Amino acid sequence: MTLKQLEAFFWAAKLNSFAVAARRLHVTQSTLSKRIAELESDLGKPLFDRTGQRAVLTDAGEQLVAHATQMLDIESRIRADLDVAASLRGTTRFGISELVASTWFPRFVARVRHLHPNLALEPQVDLTRNLERRLERGELDFAIVPGPVPSTALSSDLLGELEYRWMAAPQRLAAGTRLTPAHFADNPVIMLSAEAGLSRALENWADSQQIVISRAVVCNSLSAVIALVIAGVGISLFPRAYVAPLIRAGKLAELSSTPTPHNLRYCFHWRSGDARSLVSTLRAIAGEEADFAAASALWPLIG
Repeated sequence: MTLKQLEAFFWAAKLNSFAVAARRLHVTQSTLSKRIAELESDLGKPLFDRTGQRAVLTDAGEQLVAHATQMLDIESRIRADLDVAASLRGTTRFGISELVASTWFPRFVARVRHLHPNLALEPQVDLTRNLERRLERGELDFAIVPGPVPSTALSSDLLGELEYRWMAAPQRLAAGTRLTPAHFADNPVIMLSAEAGLSRALENWADSQQIVISRAVVCNSLSAVIALVIAGVGISLFPRAYVAPLIRAGKLAELSSTPTPHNLRYCFHWRSGDARSLVSTLRAIAGEEADFAAASALWPLIG
């Protein structure tokens, strides 16, 4: 019996899928199946019933889950006590939003590579709900997106809170214009698709004001939304600090609304019960590096 065999069994049991567990551990499905088969041979008992369409735990498998959890927890504590976390290795696949990717994420990568040169990073940039689903399925180790999320399968730590304001191109609406329902009838709203945390915030604000958004342009890229607003296509809701350079450059005008939109909280999300040093170590680094007021390297490209 080895830790790799117990780890393969643990994640296959927790994620209810050999394929997802293999992706989680960054091994092939045949490698994961081989480790579980070797563990079953060593114990002399089947751990999964494979007669149906999906493998399910046997009674022996159910009993082993608790022991495997304890063994992996002990390994994690040993690494933490001996500061082995300073030598993280392998591959981690995780999710980030476009806003994170274009602000403080490069500093996070540089810090991780300095402290953990043997750890390969595989960031996946996507919209909030898509990343939440992949994290829930066990395809990602963690995700940095707006939250917290309603799922009890996920835990969250707050990294930062962003102020949002309505914006337009100055040629469309002058800075300081107080928005009324008529403005939303006359001006298309440029917004991210429904999977984005920003879209949730926008819709919540509109619902609270009983404003109907009848004309919308929807896409899945924050940079594209910003470019469309700068071009005068319509109005949108942006994080104030993130677009501050564009306001100073005269490309965007901040609008007024009563009440102001709700702030959006960005969080580090991970699967509840995942006590691996990989997750806790990177969570700590993200907490130290997160700066949502950091200048985006994209603005020279937009201009």
